[in-house]
Amino acid sequence: MKIIWRISYTVLPLFCLLGLTGASGPGGKTKDVELRIGIVQRFGDELTEKLLLEPTKGDSLKLKFQDGNRQQIFVTNKPIKLEVKMQPLAQAAVQERAVLGVYRTYETAEDSAKKWRERGIEVEIAQPDRWQVWAKRSVYNTPLLRRLLVQSILADGHKTAFVDTQILRQEPLLSWQANGKSYTQKNIQISSDQNLIRVNESQKPENARLYAGRMEVQSNAYGSYTLVNEVPLETYLRGVVPYEIGASSPTAALEAQATIARTYALRNVHRFAIDNYQLCADTHCQVYYGLNGVTANTDRAIAATRGMVLTYNNQLVDALYSSTTGGVTASFSDVWNGDDRPYLQPVVDAPKDNLWNLSGKSLADEKNFQQFINLKQGFNESQRDLFRWQKETKLEDIAKDLQKFLKVKKSPYAKFKTIKEMQVVERSKSGRILKLEVDTNIGAFTLHKDEVRSAFAAPVSTFFYLKPLNKGQPDVWGYAFIGGGLGHGVGLSQTGAQNLARLGWSSPKILQFYYPGTKMEVFSNAMEQRG
Repeated sequence: MKIIWRISYTVLPLFCLLGLTGASGPGGKTKDVELRIGIVQRFGDELTEKLLLEPTKGDSLKLKFQDGNRQQIFVTNKPIKLEVKMQPLAQAAVQERAVLGVYRTYETAEDSAKKWRERGIEVEIAQPDRWQVWAKRSVYNTPLLRRLLVQSILADGHKTAFVDTQILRQEPLLSWQANGKSYTQKNIQISSDQNLIRVNESQKPENARLYAGRMEVQSNAYGSYTLVNEVPLETYLRGVVPYEIGASSPTAALEAQATIARTYALRNVHRFAIDNYQLCADTHCQVYYGLNGVTANTDRAIAATRGMVLTYNNQLVDALYSSTTGGVTASFSDVWNGDDRPYLQPVVDAPKDNLWNLSGKSLADEKNFQQFINLKQGFNESQRDLFRWQKETKLEDIAKDLQKFLKVKKSPYAKFKTIKEMQVVERSKSGRILKLEVDTNIGAFTLHKDEVRSAFAAPVSTFFYLKPLNKGQPDVWGYAFIGGGLGHGVGLSQTGAQNLARLGWSSPKILQFYYPGTKMEVFSNAMEQRG
C-alpha cells in the first residue's frame, strides 16, 4: 500500500498541557508518515450499533460527502450520531468469494497467501472475523471461475477451501440527522480545525476516545463500514505506547516500546489493503486508543526516539512482541508457518545467562520442558501472575471448545462426539507446542502451532504441558493445562523489558537482548519494509 508523506502537524493544546511543544531526539528533523488506522472495523455488522462523533470544546466538525454529482460540506459544532440503515435493492444481488483458508493470525494467513501465489493463484487477505485468504475477486470474478478453482483445490487435498455465497436483498447506508434533515451516504470524510475528534461507540459519555487527525467512514469488503483515522505516525504512537506497556513503566522500557511500535507500524502498512486502510487498533495489530491515555512519560519516550526503528540488514525487522514469554522467547516458526527471522530466536528471559542452557537442555524434550516450567525464580517475569499458570478443564468443556474451532475451520472432524486422548507430540527448542494430537471417536487429528490457542479456552500461550486428571473416576475427567506466559512469546517481552529497565538496562541494550543482531537507526524511505 502506498505511504503518504507529510510534515506532521502538532496538536498544540495537548502538547502544551503536558509541557511539550514538539518532538525532539535523534530523528527530530525526519518527516512523519501518515497512517490510516481502522479504529472501528466493521461498523454496521449489528444494526443496533451507533457511532457518536464530537468536536472538542469551541471546535466544529466538517463533514464532506457526495450528494449526487456534487460534493457537499456540512459544518456543525454539535455531535453527529451515525448509524447504518438497510435500503432494499431493486433487484437481489449475489455476493460471493472463494475462501481458501481460515486462520487465527495474520502471520499464518500471510504465509498461506504466499504459498498460493507460488502456485500461480492470485489471492488477497481479508478479516471478516477470523483471518481468511480469498481468491482475488478481480481475477476469479465469475461463479464458474470460483467453483472450478475450489474444486481443483479440494481435489488436490486442500479440504478447507469453500465458496461463501450470500444473496443480498438490501444494502447498508450510513445515516445521520442534523438541523432537522436526514442524510444517507456511503462515504463521509470528517475533520476539525483543531485536528481533534471524539469517538464513542457506546451510550456512556465516559467511554469516548479522543483522536488526533481526520476521519473517514468508508465501506469494506464485508458489507459493513470502517471508521478510519488518518493520523501521523508519531502522533499515532501517543495512542499506542501507554496502552501497550503502561505509562508507569520505566523510561528505558517505554523507549524500547516506542521504537518497536514504530517499526511494527511501518512494516505492516499492507495488512488491510483489501479494505483500503493499513492497520487495525486492537491486538491483531497494536492497541491504539487515541489520546486519552497520553502522559508526560510516554510522550518523552516517543520524542526521545523520534523516527528511530529497529533494522536487520537495512530492512525493518518484524518487531513482534508479547506481554509475557514464560521464561524463554520463541522463534517465529515456533508459532507461525513461514521463514524464520535471524533476530527472532529463543532467548532465556532472565538478566543472568546461567539460569538455563538451551543448547545443552533443549525444551523440545518433554522432561526438560516440565523441569523448566517448575523453575520460578530468577526470570525477568518471576513476580508476575501469568509467568506460571495452571487450569483444569472437564473433557466435555474441552470438546465443546474444540468442536467450535473445527466448525470455523470447516474441518470434517468437527462432527466428533467424544475425546479419547490428547497429547503433545512435538515441541520446538523453545518449548512451544508444534503438534498436539487429539484422538476422538471418529479418528485422530493434529493441531499445529498457534491453532492450539484457538482450539481451547484454557491456555493463554502454547507454552504448556497436559496432565490427564481422573478426579476419583475410572475414566479421564479432564486435563490440567500447566504452563507459562501470555501471548505468542516471540520477540520482546513487555514484562521482561520493564524488569530489565528497573535493573538499569538502556533501551538499546534491551532491544539487543530480545532482537540480537539488530540496529537502532533513523527510518528512511530507502529502507525495505519487508524482511
